[in-house]
Amino acid sequence: MSDATFAASAARLAGVAGAVAGWRPDDFWRATPAELAAVLTALAGPGAAAPACADDLRRLLAEHPDG
Repeated sequence: MSDATFAASAARLAGVAGAVAGWRPDDFWRATPAELAAVLTALAGPGAAAPACADDLRRLLAEHPDG
């Protein structure tokens, strides 16, 4: 993953954490990925679809190579 991709992904997740969970930037940066996942999973509620895993993403990229 390039630095630009990491930075964009981190900014997006920080925004989600703030908008959905009410986290301040410091809360986001001090949290582990597992803590963020636990909070977002709890907020999604029971029956929410599981996020795509790496295998799902590879399959989709193979099926749709144009992105």
